[in-house]
Amino acid sequence: MHPVDQSRSGRAIENRRKLILEQIIRSGSAQVEELASRFSVSRMTIHRDLDALTELGMVRKQHGGVTLHESNSVESSFSYRAHLAERQKTAIARAGAALVQPGQSVILDESTTTLYIAPHLSSVTPLTVITNGIAMIDRLKEAHGIQLIGLGGTHNPRLNAFFGLLCENAISSLRANILFMSTSAVFNGVTYHQDEEVLKIKRALMNIAHTKVLMVDSSKFGVTALNRLAGLDAFDVVITDNGLPERDCDRLREQRVNLTVVDC
Repeated sequence: MHPVDQSRSGRAIENRRKLILEQIIRSGSAQVEELASRFSVSRMTIHRDLDALTELGMVRKQHGGVTLHESNSVESSFSYRAHLAERQKTAIARAGAALVQPGQSVILDESTTTLYIAPHLSSVTPLTVITNGIAMIDRLKEAHGIQLIGLGGTHNPRLNAFFGLLCENAISSLRANILFMSTSAVFNGVTYHQDEEVLKIKRALMNIAHTKVLMVDSSKFGVTALNRLAGLDAFDVVITDNGLPERDCDRLREQRVNLTVVDC
């Protein structure tokens, strides 16, 4: 296998395991046959995925299926996702941070990819940063020159963030210069997310931002999820890494997607 193809395959496996974990967290359990059908892979592949999640202490395999581990697996989900594709997310966030200007109001959504942009913001102060992500708040709460606005609402421990009607109402009262966000899947030029409550907040954030930047690593492409978020053309800038094949990049640019590809 070509090194680039091998790297992309590895990230696709990581992303599938992330989605499997989130499905198990939502339902509390899952069957191997169900997961194999959902992700269009063999039962043996699902068994390997579940073995990997079991070794991390997040799930417990049982005959024909899997259940959520009784420990702090829910809280571990965000931490697990944060460590996927670290090198790619670091490069993508660096490119995103270059778009920020002092004096701007910046929105960061709750995604783990967006978390990687936080360390860069202290060099472009003063800024106002708006976020519903608790990890973002923790990273920036003591940063000099940053006015931090936390969007309240209903706390979701699995996603380490706030959602719900109160959060949507807070968002609707604001306006920002630039939004940085991510999502879990991109298929045929359209972004998707598996969680409806997350989708609602992402759409609300898009509505109040003058410039919308999507930061999404290459493993998310060619993957789908239940709920349609928006076409890639709804974003002013789309940033990904060079694991995305050149032919796919060319196709997106032909569709007038403003695509930035970073080396990592």
